[in-house]
Amino acid sequence: MAEAKKPWGGRFEASPSEFLDAYGASLPVDKRMWAEDIKGSIAHARMLAKQGVITATDADAIEAGLSEIFREIRDGEFEFRIADEDIHMAIERTLTERIGQAGGRLHTARSRNDQVALDARLYAKTQAAALARATLAMRTTIIDLARQHLGHVMPGYTHMQKAQPVLFSHHLLAYYWMLSRDTTRMRHAYEAADSMPLGSAALAGTTFPIDRQYVADRLGFSEVSANSMDSVSDRDFLLDLGYACTVTMVHLSRLCEELILWSTEEFGFITMDDTYSTGSSIMPQKKNPDFAELTRGKTGRVVGDLVGLLTVLKGLPLAYNKDMQEDKEGVFDAIDTTLDALVVCDGMLSSMRVNTGRMLAGARGGFMAATDLADYLVGTGMPFRDAHEVVGRLVLECEKTNRTLQELSAEEFGQVDAAFGPDALGAVDIQNVVAKRVSEGGTGADAVMVQLDRAASTLDADSAWVESLRD
Repeated sequence: MAEAKKPWGGRFEASPSEFLDAYGASLPVDKRMWAEDIKGSIAHARMLAKQGVITATDADAIEAGLSEIFREIRDGEFEFRIADEDIHMAIERTLTERIGQAGGRLHTARSRNDQVALDARLYAKTQAAALARATLAMRTTIIDLARQHLGHVMPGYTHMQKAQPVLFSHHLLAYYWMLSRDTTRMRHAYEAADSMPLGSAALAGTTFPIDRQYVADRLGFSEVSANSMDSVSDRDFLLDLGYACTVTMVHLSRLCEELILWSTEEFGFITMDDTYSTGSSIMPQKKNPDFAELTRGKTGRVVGDLVGLLTVLKGLPLAYNKDMQEDKEGVFDAIDTTLDALVVCDGMLSSMRVNTGRMLAGARGGFMAATDLADYLVGTGMPFRDAHEVVGRLVLECEKTNRTLQELSAEEFGQVDAAFGPDALGAVDIQNVVAKRVSEGGTGADAVMVQLDRAASTLDADSAWVESLRD
């Protein structure tokens, strides 16, 4: 096999060694952008022909050759060579070998600097849309679960201590709103990438009479980049996408932490489906939430991917620098990991069994009606700080006798403070405690129904945006 000719080899008397070729190559990483590279090259060739820079015959040959390469890569028939350095040269070399001089004219009026920026932006748009779709699927699952379990009570926690009872639906919807914000971040990343850089050339533009808007229109970009130096050196859109993935993974990690806790024997709030659990090699009884734990662990890697890209870009002078070849591997990993994690978490939620009896029993412990009991005393005219102190004494007495507030009689309430009447028993009823939280965004059933309607509305709006995107 003949050694691949370097596109920049004219002024060199020697070439890098095989080791250095491999060290400097980005092909193992960037070859996943093959479809974007071919789409961009076809649009570029058509623009050059329209502007009279190359002939229509050459443009036809280029498009036909690239279409065949597209088919071969898609079908796994294309041979990649590490000496090609990157996906751009792998495709251009093959094209030129097959169609001759016409293939050599494809690179007129562009540089690999603006070419890689184009490919990365096209790929980022595609992946941001895919990530948004995955968040929408999980948001749909959460809404369905929240509707299914409306009315089921569970303990709410602060500092991992029982605090106040809430509806399980309300707790689930907290994660819905996290994911809703994640969808917004994916949309922002999509829009940040939606600027067409081709035509910036290496950094200063080109002397050829190109039509950048024509290329932008063919490739589905909403605008043409404004500054050629910024175009080839900007990777903010990858930072935005990496950040969106990172925050999404942090949210999924928080969810997984709760699923892990809830599936323990001590909690027993949920039972993880067998398909999302594994066993022990030594303990036959074990059922481990390994996939939730893995998601929690993979979050650290995605955080590292973002930090890695930030560090690569820190201190780089304008315009393009070889450091920027390291811009994609971490982002690709973050995208892949986040997409997988969204599928896994969606599956865990949709398949788990919710043990509503255990949740309700947990809500009756921990004196979670204490705040409502204090509010009851405030309703009799007692200052809140005094009411807080009275209920605190009542809780202490219950702890000493190993009882809950619900197990006290009306007489026992009255013995602690005369302000307690017979209706104090209703103030500590768990269902009443939850139902009274009617403030907007609260956990009462009526408030949660309003929240569900609002969630469904945002889901519809975000779904409409994703469906509007051009493939």
